[in-house]
Amino acid sequence: MSEPRETELKLDVEASDLARLREHPLLAGDWTETELISVYYDTPDGRLREAGYTLRVRRDGDRHVQTVKARGPAAAGLFDRPEWEGAIAGPHPEPAAFAGTPLADILDGADGLAPLYTSSVTRSLRRLADTGPAGSRIEVALDRGRISTPDDRISPISEIELELSGGTPAALFDLARTLAADVPLRLGVLSKFERGEALVRDRLGRAAKAEPVALEPGMSAAAAFQAVAYACLRQMRLNETILLAGRDVEALHQLRVSLRRLRSAFSLFGAVIEDRRMPAIKAELKRLSEPFGHARNLDVYLGKTLPRERERRPDEGGLLILERHLETEREAAHAVVRGVLESREWRDFLLDLVAWIEAGPWLGPDNPNAALRDGPARAFATEELERRRRQVKKRGRHLAALDPEERHRVRIAAKKLRYGAEFFAALYAGKDGTKKVAKKAVKRHAAFVEALADLQDHLGDLNDIATAHTLAQDLARGAPEGAVFAAGLATADTEARTGHLLSEAAKAHEALIDVRPFWR
Repeated sequence: MSEPRETELKLDVEASDLARLREHPLLAGDWTETELISVYYDTPDGRLREAGYTLRVRRDGDRHVQTVKARGPAAAGLFDRPEWEGAIAGPHPEPAAFAGTPLADILDGADGLAPLYTSSVTRSLRRLADTGPAGSRIEVALDRGRISTPDDRISPISEIELELSGGTPAALFDLARTLAADVPLRLGVLSKFERGEALVRDRLGRAAKAEPVALEPGMSAAAAFQAVAYACLRQMRLNETILLAGRDVEALHQLRVSLRRLRSAFSLFGAVIEDRRMPAIKAELKRLSEPFGHARNLDVYLGKTLPRERERRPDEGGLLILERHLETEREAAHAVVRGVLESREWRDFLLDLVAWIEAGPWLGPDNPNAALRDGPARAFATEELERRRRQVKKRGRHLAALDPEERHRVRIAAKKLRYGAEFFAALYAGKDGTKKVAKKAVKRHAAFVEALADLQDHLGDLNDIATAHTLAQDLARGAPEGAVFAAGLATADTEARTGHLLSEAAKAHEALIDVRPFWR
């Protein structure tokens, strides 16, 4: 028996634009407005969260509906997850209604359920029939309200949900593109229960690091790519939201990490996702995100290189001139970053990217690599990890003697191998064996990633030196004389560390090659 599922495209929208959406020509007609009060529950020890499910009791007028949802993999915009729901008599969970859902076993013998947070939303609902490809049916929900905790913490909600009730997901993207032409829309990455959980854990508004990717050994290579890509986009959007509110050094760093991970995913899965659109998508992603690199380089220089130089030369007055000059440049660079993130071009690209990930030509029957695409993810991952490891091994030979450009190629190869090791980790977690086997698999993975991270750290420090040198050269064009002199001193001092870092990087490369790959 197949699980009941919901497929929806969630988009964030400014509260002031909800009225414009309601009046959009495509959505004109009769709207139904309701007040929805939803209370989310879990056990005191977080048993549902640990198992990957959420329990909600919603009051809709005089009705109470109990809903169980699987959290599913990290999502960006498109949510497709198992869902079980049914009417109950009152505002509190009814254990009898858990029958036929995973909660029947998960909560067997558990302590009492307790409310975690409440979602209070005014929902405007409109059902569209015979729209988009194959006469698809879409339910449009405009939600405005808030999530609140028992201790009065609050997070606003302003979003549009396009839920597919019949037809193909392509219809959701077609409608979203048309609406986005008139009203700024952004991919939604937090469901209401995720937003509530982040509020309870005080994580809203904090820079988001990469999350583990939920891959299953039995899934296809195509499904693995989709899960990886959505996880990257989710991390990007969480940090994008912070940057739209103001300058944040760590959020910019993590946003760049998310995009580097996404570009690495394109490379790792290249043979699976190759189609007529992929080259243009990769090029556009690189073009749009280029300004982020300049701002990040200035953050690193001002946050790491310059403080070190001030410790070495506390009496050098030019360092203060340099700092003031670079702070002005950084303000301008971050303004450019914000301009990109606020642009319609950026928003539209991300929406088109998700549409391509979900239903692009690479998923069609004429893909020459269909067998690889539809084959097991684990077999694909093993071959790809082997190939990437050979690449790092070959390029890193005699690393201490390589010139900066050759070292850069080693760093890129190591970065892709590390991201691949992180993406594919769950495929080798020993789930099908004993706890002892699983524990051993985790330790082997950790040892490999640790050795790879050590190599990356040393190569990254060397790259920072090269970046500082380039920045100092750029300063010669228009910067105050004292700033140029101080930058020259800093460059000389940082380059003095090159020999030591090269030696350490070579040792780290040898250590990595000696570590047994976790996928074998």
